[in-house]
Amino acid sequence: MSERLSENTKVILLLTAPLIAGRVGQADDLLSPSEYKKIARQLRELDAQPADLLTSDAGRLLAACDHVIEKARLERLLARGFLLSQAVERWQTRAIWVVSRADATYPQRLKSRLRDDSPAVLYGCGDRAILDRGGLAVVGSRNVDDALIEYTQAVGRLAASAGLTLVSGGARGIDQAAMRGALEAGGRVSGVLAGRLEKAAMQREHRDMLLDDQLVLISPYDPSAGFNVGHAMQRNKLIYALADAALVVSADLDKGGTWAGACEQLEKLRLVPVFVRATSGNAAGLAALARKGALPWSDPVDADGLIAAMTAPARDHPSPPDQSQPSYRQASLFESGDLHDPGATTKCAGSGT
Repeated sequence: MSERLSENTKVILLLTAPLIAGRVGQADDLLSPSEYKKIARQLRELDAQPADLLTSDAGRLLAACDHVIEKARLERLLARGFLLSQAVERWQTRAIWVVSRADATYPQRLKSRLRDDSPAVLYGCGDRAILDRGGLAVVGSRNVDDALIEYTQAVGRLAASAGLTLVSGGARGIDQAAMRGALEAGGRVSGVLAGRLEKAAMQREHRDMLLDDQLVLISPYDPSAGFNVGHAMQRNKLIYALADAALVVSADLDKGGTWAGACEQLEKLRLVPVFVRATSGNAAGLAALARKGALPWSDPVDADGLIAAMTAPARDHPSPPDQSQPSYRQASLFESGDLHDPGATTKCAGSGT
């Protein structure tokens, strides 16, 4: 992490992050994502930003926020400066960077697509520019047979040959197979982790690819935090938001993170087209996702075929009317600059909290 943390990011970390530096932080007192959203909204209404909570005017602002979050609780969190300095030193020695929604370097895809539901803080290692390149998300179950591993690695290699970033969650099984296939073929990969970022960033097989700007690993959770099922569920939306299209290789029916993430995408977020692997075998989860609106994957065999398969839904399927969130077709237009999105502009302007 070569650059210094912005003052806004420091305050957001103090309010929301456990700041694990060799020991467990004060997790019980931290602001939850929903609580931080309330504070951020209150600060905007006061024409202030997070950094102002550490200025000479902090007392007035904290008092004005007391009806949202108790003033004494905010003061306890803001007093963790020494713990923050320890954590930052640890991250720096491991080349881990930190950005907050208040920073211009925060991934714009997450800001524009998830808006206030984008993580207040992101931790990462590697070239963060990869995060705004889009690409193909590939997700699936942890426990799969060798045939599906080989199939998924081939998808990763195909994405690399097409010059597309491969986006996945870094979990054992399908996620790692897709990422491995793309990396071994010289492609770029965005890995969105549910925990253990520090450990993953230090692994020997990742170091050269991180240093060569071929791989970026990110997590909305403290780099030293272990894996958590709830975190895995929550980070799924980030995988979809960073991609242009998604392929579900395998999914258990009515259970597991892959199922939950795909259902959320199909039924609520609708950010990108979701494809399911074509199968003639027993794949109840994939069949159920198809009934929810997932599209059949055409199993393209070359780069041109992959690009055509990914872009066909935007041409062939009209956007559903009256959606509170932009559909995947609308989102791609926002990001290309062909359509103005007043809501996204408002959320990304000013302090960006």
